[in-house]
Amino acid sequence: MPIATPEVYAEMLDRAKAGEFAYPAINVTSSETLNAALRGFAEAESDGIIQISTGGAEFASGTKVKDMVTGATAMAEFAHVVAAKYPVNIALHTDHCPKDKLDGFVRPLIQISQERVDRGENPLFQSHMWDGSAIDLDENLQIAQELLAASAKAKIILELEVGVVGGEEDGVANDINEKLYTAPGDYEKTVDALGSGEKGRYLLAATFGNVHGVYKPGNVKLRPEILKQGQDVVSQKLGLPAGSKPFDLVFHGGSGSLLEEIHEAVSYGVVKMNIDTDTQYAFTRPIADHMFKNYDGVLKIDGEVGNKKTYDPRSYLKVAEQAMAARVAHACENLKSAGRMLAG
Repeated sequence: MPIATPEVYAEMLDRAKAGEFAYPAINVTSSETLNAALRGFAEAESDGIIQISTGGAEFASGTKVKDMVTGATAMAEFAHVVAAKYPVNIALHTDHCPKDKLDGFVRPLIQISQERVDRGENPLFQSHMWDGSAIDLDENLQIAQELLAASAKAKIILELEVGVVGGEEDGVANDINEKLYTAPGDYEKTVDALGSGEKGRYLLAATFGNVHGVYKPGNVKLRPEILKQGQDVVSQKLGLPAGSKPFDLVFHGGSGSLLEEIHEAVSYGVVKMNIDTDTQYAFTRPIADHMFKNYDGVLKIDGEVGNKKTYDPRSYLKVAEQAMAARVAHACENLKSAGRMLAG
């Protein structure tokens, strides 16, 4: 399938909310990890989301170039070509972009998509994330208003964060404190500023104890009921029936979460869950195994010549791709998106 059109992406999100499942959003940093994500979605018969962060985009451009827009564009163009060979629908997304990187990342990428749309084409990316969690909520929402208008014009969905995800990702670190829980008033302010879809569709990364990084199961203190509380407060404000889910919610920092907590969050309107830490490890683990088992082949020890078959990057990147793909498929099972692809 080609990369999802704006209409297909909207249908994906609608189906997820109505069916109480969510799409894994897999962070990638290279063509190899992108291939792994595609393979994982295909093997799970799940549509999905592939995303690239500011750091991932800079890395993808090469250690000499180090340009976020170049890397993100190259990865997206690669995805548009390769994804067409797979039977699932894939949406492309950019992950956490703080205020100081908007002009060097999200705004130029929105402009690229606008130029494509003006030519009668589909946008390059299907959604972008604005992360204003480090600044005052009023300023966060003011910037979100501007970005939502530009995104809607370019047929893109905006994601924003209200609340704070603890831990560290791509050099952005946040404390673990009461700000990890989005307050009821924050949900109301969000819908006051951005509307409920009439100004453009957006995804809301509300926080309920989420923490980026590596944690054993049970160590992350999630409170999924915070999400239900937000949906209920805004449903009442908008005059919607009890049990409505006006927000399309996003789950960040899910490593170490209990499966029942994930399922509870999904039942409250989570349609997208970011996955990075676990797939990073799944990719790297077989590479480490290969190096330990073949150290005398990948290294030219004591003047020997080594073994080209074992130091050829393809020999270990193939197994890394397969292992990461298996972890992506597992995420689809956990989020109940497996077997539910639109084309199925």
